[in-house]
Amino acid sequence: MPLNVEMVSADRTVWSGEALSVAAPAADGDMGVLPGHQPVLAVLRPGAVRVRPLEGGQTVELEVSGGFLSVDQDEITIVVDPTTAEAAADTQES
Repeated sequence: MPLNVEMVSADRTVWSGEALSVAAPAADGDMGVLPGHQPVLAVLRPGAVRVRPLEGGQTVELEVSGGFLSVDQDEITIVVDPTTAEAAADTQES
Protein backbone atom coordinates (compact mmCIF):
# COMPACT_ATOMS: atom_id res chain seq x y z
CA MET A 1 0.00 0.00 0.00
CA PRO A 2 1.58 3.32 -1.03
CA LEU A 3 1.85 6.50 1.01
CA ASN A 4 -0.36 9.41 -0.01
CA VAL A 5 1.82 12.50 0.27
CA GLU A 6 0.72 16.12 0.16
CA MET A 7 3.10 19.05 0.68
CA VAL A 8 1.23 22.30 1.20
CA SER A 9 1.88 25.93 2.04
CA ALA A 10 -0.62 28.48 3.29
CA ASP A 11 -1.84 29.24 -0.21
CA ARG A 12 -1.45 26.09 -2.33
CA THR A 13 -0.38 22.50 -2.82
CA VAL A 14 3.33 22.34 -3.61
CA TRP A 15 3.52 18.61 -4.42
CA SER A 16 1.20 15.66 -4.06
CA GLY A 17 1.13 12.05 -5.14
CA GLU A 18 1.67 8.44 -4.11
CA ALA A 19 5.04 7.41 -2.76
CA LEU A 20 7.01 4.41 -1.60
CA SER A 21 8.88 6.37 1.09
CA VAL A 22 9.55 9.84 2.49
CA ALA A 23 12.67 11.11 4.26
CA ALA A 24 12.57 14.41 6.13
CA PRO A 25 14.80 16.55 8.35
CA ALA A 26 12.91 16.42 11.66
CA ALA A 27 14.01 18.65 14.54
CA ASP A 28 15.06 15.57 16.55
CA GLY A 29 17.00 14.05 13.63
CA ASP A 30 16.37 12.75 10.15
CA MET A 31 13.34 10.50 9.84
CA GLY A 32 12.12 8.04 7.27
CA VAL A 33 8.52 7.05 6.66
CA LEU A 34 7.42 3.82 5.00
CA PRO A 35 3.91 2.39 4.60
CA GLY A 36 2.52 1.24 7.95
CA HIS A 37 4.43 3.89 9.95
CA GLN A 38 3.00 4.76 13.35
CA PRO A 39 1.16 8.10 13.58
CA VAL A 40 3.50 10.99 14.32
CA LEU A 41 3.65 14.77 14.23
CA ALA A 42 7.15 16.19 13.73
CA VAL A 43 8.63 19.67 13.52
CA LEU A 44 10.90 20.06 10.48
CA ARG A 45 14.21 21.88 10.47
CA PRO A 46 15.74 23.37 7.30
CA GLY A 47 16.85 20.70 4.83
CA ALA A 48 15.66 18.44 2.05
CA VAL A 49 12.46 16.39 2.04
CA ARG A 50 12.95 13.40 -0.24
CA VAL A 51 9.97 11.59 -1.71
CA ARG A 52 10.37 8.33 -3.62
CA PRO A 53 7.35 8.31 -5.94
CA LEU A 54 5.36 5.15 -6.57
CA GLU A 55 5.79 5.72 -10.29
CA GLY A 56 8.35 7.74 -12.18
CA GLY A 57 11.45 6.30 -10.58
CA GLN A 58 13.41 9.43 -9.65
CA THR A 59 13.37 10.70 -6.10
CA VAL A 60 11.77 14.12 -5.71
CA GLU A 61 13.86 16.42 -3.49
CA LEU A 62 12.32 19.61 -2.11
CA GLU A 63 14.22 22.04 0.10
CA VAL A 64 12.30 23.30 3.12
CA SER A 65 13.13 26.05 5.59
CA GLY A 66 11.07 24.36 8.30
CA GLY A 67 7.50 23.27 8.87
CA PHE A 68 5.58 20.26 10.13
CA LEU A 69 5.13 16.66 9.00
CA SER A 70 2.12 14.58 10.00
CA VAL A 71 1.73 10.83 9.44
CA ASP A 72 -1.63 9.13 9.95
CA GLN A 73 -2.59 5.80 8.34
CA ASP A 74 -0.28 6.12 5.31
CA GLU A 75 -1.39 9.74 4.79
CA ILE A 76 1.50 12.21 5.01
CA THR A 77 0.90 15.94 5.14
CA ILE A 78 3.88 18.28 5.07
CA VAL A 79 3.17 21.94 5.85
CA VAL A 80 5.90 24.34 4.72
CA ASP A 81 6.59 28.07 4.68
CA PRO A 82 5.19 29.85 1.58
CA THR A 83 8.68 31.07 0.58
CA THR A 84 9.81 27.44 0.58
CA ALA A 85 6.79 26.58 -1.53
CA GLU A 86 7.79 29.19 -4.11
CA ALA A 87 11.28 27.73 -4.48
CA ALA A 88 9.99 24.15 -4.62
CA ALA A 89 7.31 24.99 -7.17
CA ASP A 90 9.91 26.53 -9.47
CA THR A 91 11.87 23.26 -9.57
CA GLN A 92 9.15 20.59 -9.37
CA GLU A 93 6.12 19.60 -11.40
CA SER A 94 3.30 18.22 -9.25
